[in-house]
Amino acid sequence: MTRIITLAVLLSISFIHLHSESSGLSGKLAALPEALPQGETLEKDWLIDGESFVSTVGRTPDGKGIVLTNGLVSRIFRVLPNLSTIDIYNNMTSDAMLRTACSEGSVTIDGKDYRLGGLSGHQERGYMLYEWLDEMTPVPDSFQVVDFRVSELARRMEWNPKRWALVKEWNPKGKELTFILEGPAGLQDVKVELHYEIYDGAPIIGKWMILRNEGVSPIMLDKFILEDLAFVEYESDVENVPASSANLVHVESDWAQVSCGTTFWEADRDYTSQVNYSLSTPCLLKVKLPNNGPAQQVLSGSTFESFRNWMMPFDTQERERKGLFVRHFKRILAPWTTENPIFMHLTSTKPEDVRTAIDQCVETGYEMIILSFGSGLDMEDESPENIARFKEYVDYAHSRGIEIGGYSLLASRRISDEVDVINPRTGKTGGMTFGTSPCLSSEWGHEYFRKIRSFFEKTGMDVFEHDGSYSGDPCASTSHAFHKGLEDSQWTQRSMLEDLYKWMRATGIYMNVPDMGTMLIGSSKCGIGYREVNWSLPRARQIILGRQNIYDGTWKRNPTDGWTFVPLVQYHGGGAAATLEPLDEHLD
Repeated sequence: MTRIITLAVLLSISFIHLHSESSGLSGKLAALPEALPQGETLEKDWLIDGESFVSTVGRTPDGKGIVLTNGLVSRIFRVLPNLSTIDIYNNMTSDAMLRTACSEGSVTIDGKDYRLGGLSGHQERGYMLYEWLDEMTPVPDSFQVVDFRVSELARRMEWNPKRWALVKEWNPKGKELTFILEGPAGLQDVKVELHYEIYDGAPIIGKWMILRNEGVSPIMLDKFILEDLAFVEYESDVENVPASSANLVHVESDWAQVSCGTTFWEADRDYTSQVNYSLSTPCLLKVKLPNNGPAQQVLSGSTFESFRNWMMPFDTQERERKGLFVRHFKRILAPWTTENPIFMHLTSTKPEDVRTAIDQCVETGYEMIILSFGSGLDMEDESPENIARFKEYVDYAHSRGIEIGGYSLLASRRISDEVDVINPRTGKTGGMTFGTSPCLSSEWGHEYFRKIRSFFEKTGMDVFEHDGSYSGDPCASTSHAFHKGLEDSQWTQRSMLEDLYKWMRATGIYMNVPDMGTMLIGSSKCGIGYREVNWSLPRARQIILGRQNIYDGTWKRNPTDGWTFVPLVQYHGGGAAATLEPLDEHLD
C-alpha cells in the first residue's frame, strides 16, 4: 500500500506563534529558503545523468521543519516543538516511505535510555496527517533540539589513488545538515550532534552521531540506536510473517560485516492497526550495533563518534536495476574499490622466485604481486634482516614498475589462552565465528597492528591481503589491556581495525580483505564467492562453475571489488585432469 504525502499539504496548514524558548530556532528556520514541493515527475534517470539533482536544505512551508533533498530523495524533519523525522520521501516514485513521525534514535547513558528528539501523541501508526503534528508534544526526558547548521559535504576519510581506477577522483558534492540536541534535566551538559549528509546526483542520505560531554564528570555511553524509523510495510499478510521493508531501500553502514551487520528490520508492536495478526510485520528499521556496547566512557570535555550509516531508496523491484543502484552506491561512497590492478599470488619468497615473478609480470602486463599464504612472508618479524630482505624485493619491483605486497593471517588463528577471544557462552576460547581467533584489543593485538604498520612503513610495500578480522568476535575477557569486558570488546576491536585501514587508504596501500563490511573504511576487494575444493574438478568444470560464480556474484557487486581464483598448478587435488599447467596443452 502506497501512502503519497506531499509537502504541498503543508501549504494549507496555518502558521501558529512559536513558544519563546523556540524563537532562536524559529528565526533560523525562517532564514532558510522555502523547500520545493515534493512529488514532481523526474525527467532524467540519475544512473545516466545525475547532474541536475543538486542538494538543497530548505524550510517547510509552515516554518516548523526542514527538508534535506536533492530531487531524488528527501528527508523531512519537524524541528518545532522537537526534532522528528516525519518522512523519507522517494521523489523517484512519489512515495512517502514512512508511516508516522519518528524519533532520531536513542542513547543509553549510565544505564538509562533517552530518546534523541521525537514526538508523543501519535493518533495512528499506519499513516499520518500533517495536521496531527500540531497536537504532538516532545517525548518526556528526551534530548531536545537547540540549534542546527548547514554546510557543504566533506570527505569522511582520505584516499590517495596511486593506480588506475574507474573513478578518477573523489570529491563528493552535496550538503550536510547538523542538529544539536541537549540532554534533559541532569544531562544538560551532554550534547548530541546528529549529522545528515545528502549527495548530489544520487538518492543517498547518510547519518552519524557525535556525543559531547561538556560536564565535569565522566559518563558511560552504554548503547545507542542511530536510526529508529517506521517504514511503510512492503506487503501485508494476515497469518505469515510478511516480506521485510528492506525490499524498498538499501541500508548499509561502515560497520557492516560478514556476520554481524547493523541493519535490523523488526516488528513494530506499537503499530496495532497492521493487518498481520501477530503484529510481526518487519517494517521498523533500527540501525545499531549487532551485539553489545559500545560501553565507552566519555570523559569531561571529550567526544564519542558513532559509525556512519547510509540509505538509498529504490525506484523499482526489478533485480538488475536495483543492482545498478547498489553498484553506483559503492562507487560513490568507496571509489577506491574501482581500482583494479592485475595481480598474481606467489607462494614463495625465495629471491630467485620473487625476481622471476617480477620479470614475468613485466613481460605479461601484470601490475602487482601478492606474496601469498604459505610464501614464508612474516610481517610480524621486526628483525633488521627480515625488513631488509623484503625492502630489497620492493625496491626491485618498483624499479621495474611493479607493485608488491603480501598476506597476513589474523582471524582463525590461535595465539594463547591469555590472548584469544573468550567465548561469552562458554567462558573459554574457541567456538567463535571462525573457531579460535586472537582478541584485537589484547596487548598482543595492539602490538600486531603496530608491527603491521611499521612493516609497511619500513619496506614500502604497496598491497596488504588481510585474512581478515571478519566479524570482530565479541570477547568476554576482563584481563585484556584495551577493553574492559564483553560490552566494549567489539567496539574497541573494530576501532583498531578501522584506524589501520584508513591509514593504509590515505597512504595508497591496496587492500584485499575477505570481509565486505570493510570496504567503506578502506579495503578494495573481497572474495566474490567460490568453493575452493571445486579446483579439484576437471578443468572444463572449473571454468564453467567459475563463470557462474562471477555472474551470480555481481548483481550487487562491481566487478572491480571482487576476486576469485584461477589456480595454474594443482590446488586441492584432482591430478592432471584438474590442473591448468602446462598451459600450452590446455589453451582451449
